[in-house]
Amino acid sequence: MKLENNRAGILKRMQSDYECFIPHNLKDLKINIDDDMNRLINRAYLLLGRLDGMAITLPDIDLFVSMYVQKEAVISSQIEGTQASLIDVLQKNRKNEKIKDTEEIVNYIKATNYAFKRLNELPLCMRLIKETHAVLLSNVRGGKKMPGEFRKSQNWIGHAGSTLQNASFIPPAPNDMDICLSDLEKYIHEDSTISNLIKIALIHYQFETIHPFLDGNGRMGRLLIILFLKEQGLIEYPVLYLSYYFKKNRNKYYELLNNVRFKGDFEEWIKFFIEGICEISEDAIMSIQKIVELKKNDVEKIRSFSKGNISNLLSVYDYLLKHPFLEADDVKDLLDLSKPTINKILDNLMELGILELVEEKKRYRQYVYQKYVDILSEGTTL
Repeated sequence: MKLENNRAGILKRMQSDYECFIPHNLKDLKINIDDDMNRLINRAYLLLGRLDGMAITLPDIDLFVSMYVQKEAVISSQIEGTQASLIDVLQKNRKNEKIKDTEEIVNYIKATNYAFKRLNELPLCMRLIKETHAVLLSNVRGGKKMPGEFRKSQNWIGHAGSTLQNASFIPPAPNDMDICLSDLEKYIHEDSTISNLIKIALIHYQFETIHPFLDGNGRMGRLLIILFLKEQGLIEYPVLYLSYYFKKNRNKYYELLNNVRFKGDFEEWIKFFIEGICEISEDAIMSIQKIVELKKNDVEKIRSFSKGNISNLLSVYDYLLKHPFLEADDVKDLLDLSKPTINKILDNLMELGILELVEEKKRYRQYVYQKYVDILSEGTTL
């Protein structure tokens, strides 16, 4: 590692003959806010307000949030190399060979829900971050790397097989890391004259630079963004995630983080980050609009259908919004109807163009609400 300047931090030589990076306390940083950054900030606040307003008007906000968190969990886990898609998570076929990867995604969903509830009892602090990390890494890959505990040893970032001697980046050693984390926690809660959007861009950068866990830093760092926005009252529901933006611009994301560390270029990183908030807000708004329109049209189709029991069809449709992959046994558990009646309901929903057949085996058929899954899956294909 070699620094062009020490605006972001310093290199510290350790006894084992390597240098680690010690970031400066963010409270001492002065950001140059130009017209472009101000325009981005204003646009981001406008879009965040619009997104939150639209989310509140959704008839099934809990449902949408639940599905959106699943989508985020998939993308965030994919960034870390998890080879599973949203469809793998939603499908009920437990013989799916990618099921082990879906466990990491399920944990991300649990961690998100846990952290949001915990925010009602605790401020956004290192204790909450450690508790959430424990949920995130429970019984999955990385589960033996101190879940819920900050590292006690040196880690580093680099290509597979890299060592301390040829790593591309080495975070602070444990003793310095503890000081950096304490400073970061204070910075999160101190009053600041800068925009909270600039602040969370800096907080995310600092967390990833400190790299306090042996595994799961990326996922926790991305989750930290949504938790800060929630605590600051910028969003009410977890429907804004930057994972898709970071995944799509992966090389630039890592390049800009390194440019902050080695060149002190905070401003370009902040603009990139806030552009992401704008883009993802627009995507989320569009997804909400598409889902609201799809539901409206399909409910109208069911209500005007003359060949079936409308009440049963609507009950199954509501179930589909929570579980877009469906089998006959699911309908039986839901409505306790005879097999011929269940088959008729499924045939009716196929005739209406709501359900499609996924696969047909000797023992069962599996159906999917494909139009709904298509909206949710945007950006999650591997």
